[in-house]
Amino acid sequence: MNFFSRVLLPLFLFIYIAVETYLKLHHTSLCEATGCKLAGELLRFNPLYLNYLGLGAVFVLVLLGYFSLKSKLVEKLFFMVLYSAIAFEATILGYQFLANPEPCLFCLGIFSSLSLIALLSHTKNFPLIAAIALSVFLGLSTLAITKNKSFIVANGDYLIASKTCPHCKKVKKYFGEQNIKYTPISVEEASARSFLKFAGITTIPVLVHKDSQGLSLLVGDKKIIAHFKTQNPVSKTTEIPAPALQQSSALGIPSDIFSATSEPGCAITITETPDCEKNSTSD
Repeated sequence: MNFFSRVLLPLFLFIYIAVETYLKLHHTSLCEATGCKLAGELLRFNPLYLNYLGLGAVFVLVLLGYFSLKSKLVEKLFFMVLYSAIAFEATILGYQFLANPEPCLFCLGIFSSLSLIALLSHTKNFPLIAAIALSVFLGLSTLAITKNKSFIVANGDYLIASKTCPHCKKVKKYFGEQNIKYTPISVEEASARSFLKFAGITTIPVLVHKDSQGLSLLVGDKKIIAHFKTQNPVSKTTEIPAPALQQSSALGIPSDIFSATSEPGCAITITETPDCEKNSTSD
């Protein structure tokens, strides 16, 4: 039984990773699901390097598993490598669950194989391994991880705002009175916050207009309302549902974006800061 769980199963896993690596080198894959295609975007390097790392780790696991049948010291090393591999794969898989619409099935297969090896190799320790993997996932779920998606996917106006910000309420009220069509995006979305942070914008509301020429931004309720007063738009609806999740695309940002950040507005926090109330009363 030990030979099967410590040598044969790791060997099958090595072959599984080797086949996927070979297919990737020829621009194909065992997994064609959306999660598998998006998984590589979450890495800082070429996904093939992760396959090479997996091949090396599992090859070491096969050797340690074989020699662990005769040596207690090697047996301890075997379980150290095995449990480290499970924790590593649980971190990657947990991040994929949170960042992508679905996880990579190939990664899920590796995690399942490692878990099976751990279960059959030392059944008494398996609850501990399950607890560690669950802790990794719960720890990652507490983080505001940016989703691997794009909210701004079609031409139109998008308003990044908060439900409690008085400046945002002014813009929404004006849009409602003038029947201006727009798509609301909550500033609590990690993707929206990352976008604003990247652009150096520290207050809301922010209006993003997308057309065939790219993106243009307006920051602050005064600039947004003044812009539409000069345009006199006529639309049928005041609000449309948020767009379906899609893969991120390149954005064009106008050169005057940073000059707009001095406009009065609410500080970008989940709960508005005193600065927001102060600016509201002064307006």
